Amino acid sequence: MKATVRGIDGKDAGSVELPVVFDTPYRPEVIHKVYVNVASHGYQRQGRYPGAGENVSAESRNTGLGIARLARARGEGFPRAGQAAGVAGVRHGRVAHPPESWKKIYKKINQKEKQLGLCSVIAATARRDLVEGRGHKIAKDVKLPIIVSNDIESIVKAKDLKNALVTLGIGDDLARASVKKVRSGTARRRGRTARTGTSALIVVGDEAKVVGITSLPGIAIKTAREISVLDLAPGSKPVRLTIFSQNAVAQLKEVKAPMHKIMEIVK
Repeated sequence: MKATVRGIDGKDAGSVELPVVFDTPYRPEVIHKVYVNVASHGYQRQGRYPGAGENVSAESRNTGLGIARLARARGEGFPRAGQAAGVAGVRHGRVAHPPESWKKIYKKINQKEKQLGLCSVIAATARRDLVEGRGHKIAKDVKLPIIVSNDIESIVKAKDLKNALVTLGIGDDLARASVKKVRSGTARRRGRTARTGTSALIVVGDEAKVVGITSLPGIAIKTAREISVLDLAPGSKPVRLTIFSQNAVAQLKEVKAPMHKIMEIVK
């Protein structure tokens, strides 16, 4: 299957044969499983001090006083005296089921299953219904997958990259992602007052200079050897609008699932 290559000026710059990875069937259940397992590899273990909330001199006063038989802080003449302490569910008490640092949070996944999930999500980038279903806005004349000439790899200024993306027909998506959504509640109290949307992922070759651009809202730039399901399906929701350079497409020929290797043997 061939795809049109477009220049950063928006004009056609030839065509390229797509790697076999783009023939992988769409498997959303595998993509979700791979995402959940791979995301757990970046989690940080956390726990609580086992004696937290229990380091207090407290005992129950038993029955006959018309009060609950909870353990209460000993003493008198100060505010803490007589207050329930040392048990879960009371003020200044311990946590009922705190997180434990020895809990296993690293989820393993079969290597072939992981490879199938990656191949499936790469192939999904060529489906317009999935890309638009995720919320991306693309011009009607844009054909997926979007493959751009290697000129995009030599861009070093954010302004030039933005102009190139607008020319390629994703200006509306850049505008959508740049709108800041003001948060409320706990996130805002903790300093995360606003968030921006997720726009295109640009996949380039190893020697690209454009990877140094990080100031465009929603835009992420990765090399073909670095991409994973976490980049292509944020939140395990396939699939992100993706732009490939010619060098990236050439490197994707090395990405193969077990089914592709079997097809090669049959041929």
